[in-house]
Amino acid sequence: MSEWLVLALAMAAACGVVLLITVLRHRRTSTDDDTSDTPDVMEYMTMMIGVVYAIVLGLAIAGVWEARGAAAEHPRAEAQALHEVYERVRVYPPEVRDRIRGDVRAYVGHVVNTEWDEMSDTGELTPRGQALLATLRHDVTDYEPKNDFEAQAYQPLVDQVALVDDARSARDDSAEATMPAVVWFGLITGGLVTVGLVFAFQIRRTARELVLAGLFSALIAFLLFLIWDFDAPYSRGIASTAEPFTALFPGVGG
Repeated sequence: MSEWLVLALAMAAACGVVLLITVLRHRRTSTDDDTSDTPDVMEYMTMMIGVVYAIVLGLAIAGVWEARGAAAEHPRAEAQALHEVYERVRVYPPEVRDRIRGDVRAYVGHVVNTEWDEMSDTGELTPRGQALLATLRHDVTDYEPKNDFEAQAYQPLVDQVALVDDARSARDDSAEATMPAVVWFGLITGGLVTVGLVFAFQIRRTARELVLAGLFSALIAFLLFLIWDFDAPYSRGIASTAEPFTALFPGVGG
């Protein structure tokens, strides 16, 4: 099911439930009920709960947005380090250079064609990708430079492979959702409480009040969906793609 369809259904359901409860409650209310008779302390508590929940929502959105930005940076750093290895190894003898470049292209091809889909579906990287990276590391570190020129390139190549490994580990950590279940419980419960407080003011069945109640509940549903969508940067919504790899290594995809 499309994420946009989920959003539309969630917002429609939130509006429908609020409007239905309002209409049913209005039918059960006596005609002489004073809708303005709301204690001041209830208005104050409702306002404070709304403010606190708004702060919590804002912090949650900021947290998942920051995590999403960091998750998009990890593939770029990984691809750039691989590109540096691919280019700097040109000072090595042809057989060594071609072997290391072959390792790089094999690793990138596996990430683009296999591992990225696996990561999007399961939130985990593949053992094959780790094995290909180990092969690249061994071929880079096991070579013994034959002259000063090659020796000057050796350590930067080792450092770039370490950067690839570090970026890969960071990508692995970012593949799964970051919001704990207890936080989701608080967000959903807080949303229900906040929307439920709409009825504490004994709203009437006028068009203006019904529209405002529906829009308010739809806004809460949209913000919760936004947090859920951003919480999985490689698989939901406008997800991060393997474009950093394909941009630096044309022809590896497909």
